[in-house]
Amino acid sequence: MLSPVTSARRRLIAAVGVVLGWLSAGLAAESQPDDLLGRGEYLFRAAGCGNCHTDTDNGGEFLAGGYALDTPFGTFYSPNITPHSEYGIGAWSEQDFMRAMKAGVAPDGTDYFPVFPYTSYTGLTHGDLRALKAYLFSVPPVAAPNRRHDTLPGLRRGLWLWKLLFFTPKVAKAPPDADPAWARGAYLATAAVHCGECHTPRNRLGAMIDSLYLAGTRDGPEGKSVPNITPDRTTGIGRWDHDDLTFYLKTGGTPDGDYAGGLMAEVIDNGLKHLTQADRAAIATFVLSLPAIERRVAESPETRKPRDEFEY
Repeated sequence: MLSPVTSARRRLIAAVGVVLGWLSAGLAAESQPDDLLGRGEYLFRAAGCGNCHTDTDNGGEFLAGGYALDTPFGTFYSPNITPHSEYGIGAWSEQDFMRAMKAGVAPDGTDYFPVFPYTSYTGLTHGDLRALKAYLFSVPPVAAPNRRHDTLPGLRRGLWLWKLLFFTPKVAKAPPDADPAWARGAYLATAAVHCGECHTPRNRLGAMIDSLYLAGTRDGPEGKSVPNITPDRTTGIGRWDHDDLTFYLKTGGTPDGDYAGGLMAEVIDNGLKHLTQADRAAIATFVLSLPAIERRVAESPETRKPRDEFEY
């Protein structure tokens, strides 16, 4: 007989597998902007593209790349995604863009490192991706060449095997009887906002451990710990109610009067607070519906920020 923990984790793996496989036009939010560029900018905010593709700390231009992300496999530098025809993505066709976002393959046929979260973006609808491409092609082009990654020798040669083991492009539809708010939250959390990319621990090869989805990790982005956000009452956010989590996604304020800091503050400031109240509530509905996983993650000082420094 399976233990309650093992049974819950198996249900979680199955649920996450279904959610990440959805591809349905019905997942679009009614309150989203109707025009193509507005919808694209909305998704751009949700996905946090500007956080990783703008080297803000060093005065980099908007979406011109160069942001350094330190990982156990080396330092990766985000690419220029402005519509510059030589240094950015200006020469990409719609097919190039779709293949990059849904399959992790560059226009020249090379595989992208999964530090680019195509493993989550693969679940985005074609309509949302067309809108995102339209918005990206509307920003000013910047003639900034991409910086070469500083990674372990030969790492790129093993990408085909990594993808064979850990990645499957997702093309499916949501169950017809799914609650609309839950379905919308699942789509946003797993694909657009890609919560799991930071809040889920990874194995030694850098793949997310599905059985610990959103259970936190001590080795998150930039080597900092990321908290458990499953509904576990002792090690996660199980003592938060739906309104607590919805409010946090807008302001960064926690039920105990603390505030988000570090990378999460950027995610909220630049992205989540710009979503509709309905979408933030939908994300909360989905996250709080997941099985609770007891997993204590040591909190890093960088995950907290004094109240008077938080930007509304």
